[in-house]
Amino acid sequence: MAQIKTQPTDADVQAFLESATPAKRREDGLVLAEVFREVTGAEPVLWGASMVGYGSYVYVSPSDPKRRGDWPKTGFSPRKAQLSLYGLKDLPEGAALLPKLGAYTEGAGCVYVKRVDDIDLDVLRRLIAIAWTRGDDPGA
Repeated sequence: MAQIKTQPTDADVQAFLESATPAKRREDGLVLAEVFREVTGAEPVLWGASMVGYGSYVYVSPSDPKRRGDWPKTGFSPRKAQLSLYGLKDLPEGAALLPKLGAYTEGAGCVYVKRVDDIDLDVLRRLIAIAWTRGDDPGA
C-alpha cells in the first residue's frame, strides 16, 4: 500500500512559525495558528517541513484507493508566496460560504490567500469548524 509522503513530525510549530519569511508571512502565520487552535481546540502539529495541521484522518486517494495515509483534518502553511489553507475546499456544507471568505484562489486541494487582511476571519472560523466536524472522512 502506497503511503502519503507528508507525515506528522515532532518539530516545534512555534519555532517554525517564528522563522517564516517575509515578516508579514510570519505575522499572518501566527494569527492563523491562533484562529485554528481557537476553533479546533487542538494543538498544532508540523506535517512534513511546512504544513501546520490540526487533527487527522485516514486519507484515501480517489484516483488510487491503495494510496492512503494519515492527513490533517485542516491546517495551513505560511509559504513565502502566499498562505495555503488546507481542508477548507470542497466542503459541501461550506460551498456557499467559501466565496464570502474574501480574496482567494483555489489549488488542487487547498485555498490560497495572499494576506490574512484579505479575508474575513469569521468566515474562516466557520469553514474551519465545518472541516473539523466532518468526522474521519472529510472527503465523504
